[in-house]
Amino acid sequence: MAEAMKLTKDAYIARENQYVARLYKPLPVVLCRGEGVWLWDTDGNKYLDFLSAYSAVSFGHLNQRIKKALIDQLDRLDIPARAFHTDILGEYAEKVCRMTGLDMMQPMNSGAEAVETGIKAARRWGYDVKGIPDGKARIIVCKNNFHGRTTTIVGFSSDADYRRGFGPFDGGFDIIPHGDTAALEKAITPNTCAFLVEPIQGEGGILIPPKGYLKEVQAICKKHNVLLLLDEIQTGMGRTGRNFCFQHEIDKPDGIMLGKALGGGIYPVSAFVGRKDVMAVFDPGSHGSTFGGNPIAAALGIEALSILEEDRLSERSAEQGEYLLQKLGALNSPLIKDVRGKGLLVGMEIDPARATARDVCEKLLARGVLSKDTHETVVRFAPPLIIEKSDLDWAVDRVAEVLREME
Repeated sequence: MAEAMKLTKDAYIARENQYVARLYKPLPVVLCRGEGVWLWDTDGNKYLDFLSAYSAVSFGHLNQRIKKALIDQLDRLDIPARAFHTDILGEYAEKVCRMTGLDMMQPMNSGAEAVETGIKAARRWGYDVKGIPDGKARIIVCKNNFHGRTTTIVGFSSDADYRRGFGPFDGGFDIIPHGDTAALEKAITPNTCAFLVEPIQGEGGILIPPKGYLKEVQAICKKHNVLLLLDEIQTGMGRTGRNFCFQHEIDKPDGIMLGKALGGGIYPVSAFVGRKDVMAVFDPGSHGSTFGGNPIAAALGIEALSILEEDRLSERSAEQGEYLLQKLGALNSPLIKDVRGKGLLVGMEIDPARATARDVCEKLLARGVLSKDTHETVVRFAPPLIIEKSDLDWAVDRVAEVLREME
């Protein structure tokens, strides 16, 4: 229920800081309403959302189709548990499998859960199918990866801040440079069951591997009977200009993790999708989720995928993303070291000798643009895929103003 008396911005922030664990360092704004590509704060100020909740709100805030799918499903059935069949889960799974080109899926809730599911599937596949000795399976991952925040996942992070104080870790992972196919082939042993990789490293700083990387990676994995698992939680669902980022280069991986935009921006929905022989290693009781694949999640997943297809948002992302890259690249500011991206996943790297990315984000906030820094040097731009060119123009003009002021 809404409060009888509205608080000041500082009071909202103080209360949140008092009762919520300090896991984030938010920009000093208190949001209370959203519509499309716009957000409003408690003081009535309007902001262009240039982050989309790390790609989760790809269809815009309170998308009417997503909202209707939620309400319609709530009028029928909420959460009966996977102890029973439902009339919608199969439809949802079929749609996910058709669009990815894979065979079966395990529905989950958060992106980290989808990654954990993929890790479990890969290890059991390694033992049951590839014949790796029990307890010896290894998975290759990349430096600067970000796959989630569970203890297993932070255990193979190369970022000391993600790992500090959370060990001991279970091991079983080998870290190689991202984008280096020679390092991948060298790291593979008879006990390697999978290579887990982000096609573009989002949290790492919008790091894009060389052209042809995924194609060569797939060939290496096939040669050595190693599963290629792609974490497309940030890069999937049209974000990079294709329905899934892998479609820029290969037919399909052996397994893929999806999340964020799969829930339409209003509900936690994720999935691990894979080849039939990979998914067949699961049997009743070996894995599960109370909420994973519930009718609400299924209805939202179906609608999100339908919007992606019917509104041709991948093509829109490719076109608008190219436009945004050109506009940012033309700014010619001494503060900018690099501008890179694919589709509407763009990073603007700031020269650390001149400023921090956080400084840029704070000044953009004051001008009505919401963005996020990563690793102190990169400003991440990932607006909803429905954004118009006029909005991109407005945002880039604000970026130009900030950079001129900071010069």
